[in-house]
Amino acid sequence: MKVGCWMLGLLGVVGCGGPPSDVGTSDVQLPYTVTFAEHIAPLVWEHCMPCHRAGQIGPFPLVSYTDVQRKAKMVRFVTTERYMPPWPADTAYARYLGERVLNERQIALIARWVEQGRLPGDTASLPDPPDHPDAPPLGEPDLVVPLPDTAFIPGDARDRFLIAKAPWELPRDTFVRAIMFEPGNRALVHHMNGGLINYPPGAKDDVFAGHGYIDAEQLGGPDAFAALQLANDDGTWPPLVPSAVNHLPGMLPPRYPEGIGGYHFARKGAFLLNTLHYGPTARDTMDRSRFLVYFAERAPERPLQELALGSLGITPVEPPLELAPGEVRTFRSTYTLPEPISVLSVNPHMHLLGTEFLAYAVTPARDTVPLVRINDWDFRWQYVYTFPRMVPLPSGTTIHVYGTFDNTAENPHQPFDPPRHVTGADSRFMRTTDEMFQFFLSYVDFRPGDDTVRLDQPPASAPAAASSR
Repeated sequence: MKVGCWMLGLLGVVGCGGPPSDVGTSDVQLPYTVTFAEHIAPLVWEHCMPCHRAGQIGPFPLVSYTDVQRKAKMVRFVTTERYMPPWPADTAYARYLGERVLNERQIALIARWVEQGRLPGDTASLPDPPDHPDAPPLGEPDLVVPLPDTAFIPGDARDRFLIAKAPWELPRDTFVRAIMFEPGNRALVHHMNGGLINYPPGAKDDVFAGHGYIDAEQLGGPDAFAALQLANDDGTWPPLVPSAVNHLPGMLPPRYPEGIGGYHFARKGAFLLNTLHYGPTARDTMDRSRFLVYFAERAPERPLQELALGSLGITPVEPPLELAPGEVRTFRSTYTLPEPISVLSVNPHMHLLGTEFLAYAVTPARDTVPLVRINDWDFRWQYVYTFPRMVPLPSGTTIHVYGTFDNTAENPHQPFDPPRHVTGADSRFMRTTDEMFQFFLSYVDFRPGDDTVRLDQPPASAPAAASSR
């Protein structure tokens, strides 16, 4: 059964249904005549062009009047249906930094422009489109960690899900304030979820040994680990931060205020790309992506920590994640905090059969704290959602997570025909057609006054602490 409005009311969760809170009523005030030059160009340049331009993930450009008027009906449809811009989280439930949400007036402007015949207006007076430089948005990195090999992507019009590693070796341990994934083939790389491995001193002789890329549809589980040669030399497993760096088109890594967050970087380590997703292409092509690493001058005053609930996490999925053919079912996972924490960001995760996701916290005083709600899950768009301010949760708070999965033939993302019996993944390396139900919270230890700490203040640049190999 899906988590519907009635169920949310039973759970004591407010904010069900309706448009995002920044969207007005249907009574929005619109100009009598809508033109591209005056109304549509600024909107498209801000919300569409970052991805829909040459060399980016968008399948066609949306820059000039000619570009947009050719795709006008499609643009109207995907914006009216809120399929684009991609922002799965419901902003009526919780608010985040960097939201990609059109308000009702903007959607209505596009619709009226199309209905009125796509009027160009005074395009001669339009300024040049905003510059989207290809230089790294966080500046020049202190360390570049490339993928060790070039990935070949055949032109068979299929999605590709790869597992890979990107190792490094430094003169000494250091600290990192930000990590950014930079796709080599921006038009094809769809998303990447990456972990961070730090090898203990003397545990790994050659971090560069091992297979470069693994097809996640063909090899998973311990076999994928072994092919990448990620284990310590004695066969034990090194520490892993599972969600240290992620990428989606147009997404920037979280940049917390000075002294908050960041990671320890061992002298020897590797990024583990546990999902590297390439969109379909009709022509053979290649990619060699890389990581941009920004050092910190000293250890963070308040190190970033992570809770992982659900699959492979510290709490079980209840009931065990298993779906019969034709079954629609809701699963849950809960965790009670032994100590107070201050949450910075959250990251929900499911695979192809997921349809809805809900996470909230209930304090000992019975206050409900909304964390994230996704009413229409799409595996292709998975974000780390950062709150505008820290969200303190006192000790004794219980975090509740619900996920609904649809294993019927009517699910448009169903990978099997007919549907098959599906179980939850029991390894960090799994096939995409296995299922997962996970919820990650990035947090720091609580301090009084954390509810006033804004997270939209980027840290100052720090001098390099070590040199790249």
